[in-house]
Amino acid sequence: MIHQKQQQVCLSSQSGFTIIESLVAVIVVGILLAAIAPVIVLSVATRVQARRVELATDAAKIYINGVRSGQILPPPIVGTIDNLGTYAAPTVGSLSCNTANDYCSVPATNLYCVDGDGSGCTISSTRDFVIQAFRYNKSSTNAQDGYQLGIRVYRADGFTNDGGNLKTAPSKQPTFTRGAGDRKAPLLETTTEISNRVTTFGDFCDRLKPPSGNSNSQSQC
Repeated sequence: MIHQKQQQVCLSSQSGFTIIESLVAVIVVGILLAAIAPVIVLSVATRVQARRVELATDAAKIYINGVRSGQILPPPIVGTIDNLGTYAAPTVGSLSCNTANDYCSVPATNLYCVDGDGSGCTISSTRDFVIQAFRYNKSSTNAQDGYQLGIRVYRADGFTNDGGNLKTAPSKQPTFTRGAGDRKAPLLETTTEISNRVTTFGDFCDRLKPPSGNSNSQSQC
């Protein structure tokens, strides 16, 4: 029997992708990256904004709990304003909050600094929050009698002159956004009722009862 010897195949050193094929692959990869880059940027921006809203919500809860427990002094009483939507936004251009987690002195004393970087609240910081707070009680100026507390949470860098004035509701920073978001819009707005151990039922009646012309026959006030 005659056996044929199998010839060995010599591998050329020039085997593999050609230059044209490599260039085509680079172009295809570039097109794919260009297509998904906006999605990646939008996803990152949305995640950053969602985290910012989450931190603002935590700051509001800490402030409300601090006021309710007496660890934080209540904000100044306001006159006839009883609706957060009609309460004016703070002015811009300056921000003096040298003490972390305390009330500011400029532009208003009802602004509370929530320090995020350890240097007080400054208009150059992207991590600081400023809480605008007001309390309202139509029958008393004494905080012990209970009151309605309204707050807005702003970014500290929104107090710069550029970009216009600070906004109020219905303008709010959306969780889904692109870029850095609207620095002038509040991250959060909310109202709550504040009372303490010495607040009586009569205090609630005086504050919450309707005007004399709209009396409720079932009310015990």
